[in-house]
This record gives sequence, C-alpha cells and structure tokens, in this order.
Amino acid sequence: MELNAKPRKSQEKLAEGMIPAVAYNKDKNISFALDRKAFDRAFRQQSTTGLFDITVEGGETFPALVKTVQMDKRKRAPIHVDFYMVTYGEPIEVSVPVHTTGKSQGEIMGGLVDIVLHNLSVIAPGPRRIPQELVVDVTKLNIGDHVTAADVKLPEGVKLAAAEDTVVISVLPPRLTAEEAEAEAQAAQVAGLVAAGELSEEAAAAVLEGDATIEEIKAEAHASGEGSEAQQDTQEASDDANKGE
Repeated sequence: MELNAKPRKSQEKLAEGMIPAVAYNKDKNISFALDRKAFDRAFRQQSTTGLFDITVEGGETFPALVKTVQMDKRKRAPIHVDFYMVTYGEPIEVSVPVHTTGKSQGEIMGGLVDIVLHNLSVIAPGPRRIPQELVVDVTKLNIGDHVTAADVKLPEGVKLAAAEDTVVISVLPPRLTAEEAEAEAQAAQVAGLVAAGELSEEAAAAVLEGDATIEEIKAEAHASGEGSEAQQDTQEASDDANKGE
C-alpha cells in the first residue's frame, strides 16, 4: 500500500492533521510527516504485517513495515509512527497473527479453545511474502489437546522463527459453575477436617450429601461434649456424697 509523506526536520511544527514519523534500518534514518487520517485508514487494513511503499515528497520511495505506533489514548488516534525499512527479496523476521477456524470437539463437550500465543514469529523470504495471518484448524482437537508452533502450517517459503515446542493453542476443560466451585471447595474442607480428626467419616458423608452443614455437625459435637462433661460432674458429685456417708 502506498503512503505519501512530506519531509520533516527535527522539532519542526507540523501542519494541522499531520503526524511525525521515522523510518530506519541499520544504515540510515529518515524523518517525515504523514496525513493522520490516511495513515490510520491504511494501518487498519495492513497492521504490522502489511508492506507500505512510502514516497517522501521531493525525495525517495522505499518499502517499510510498521514497527510501533504511538497512540493518543484519549482520542484513540495515532500521534507518532516508527517504520522499519526493508529490502525486496531479503528474508525478514516478523510476528504474524494467529487465528483459528472450525469448532473443536473439546468445545462441543463444553471446553474452551485458548489461543495462548496470539502472534507467531516467522521468517518470510521477502517483505512481499509476509503472510497476513496464520490460520489453525481446531476441528479435531479434544479437551487437553494443544497445538505447538511446529504444528502450525506455514505458507511455502516461510520458516518458523519461534521454538518448535512453543504452545500456541490449548483446549481447556469446562469452567466450573459457581455451585460446582462451591461444592468442590466444601469437599476439600471436609477432607481436611476428617484428616485432622475433627470430623468423623459418617459426619463427613452427611455434609457432602447435604443432610447437614459443617457448622451443625460442630455445634452438635460441642453440645454432646458439654452434656458428657455435665454427666461426669454429676457422677463425681454423687461419688463424693457416697464417700461422705
């Protein structure tokens, strides 16, 4: 995509609607200005993987990729752009968006497809052969399955730059409902009380089956303990009285 630019000197005040930009590589650095709206429209189409042919008025034309865009957060508009100048026919490493297609078997079973790595680093044989996106078919994936970088199908001539074992996509198990999470937490609490000797197996079963709460079991045990102590006190008093006789 073509972008027309105007030459710019450092700290020069720009005309209304223009934004500062710079393009560079290891050999040179060029400063210029772009029409904000024209760049914004083009960038929305091209993103960081699309090639721009930038023509500076009264100067040269060169191919470049967007490196970074500084945004005005309040207005949500670009205020400065950094381009990286490239050379036709030379390999280039870029980060390409990862998207999925299809509905996985895991999703049908209630699971969730998680794109762990939203952008994958690859090496394209030239700037004009950078893929716009990498699409992964997840149809056959079950819960617990994952896709690594080595599994991602790349266009002809494009090579992987990331580690082959990098996880790109995973299929996660279904998320617990609030009730399921509460039940799971209660089961863990009951197991801990049983292990500590604070709850009997029978009482634990009653709690898990919903026949009683932990608080009710504890209150009952406490009352039973107080009753035993009172009975013991009565017996001791009776024994003392008998001795006195």
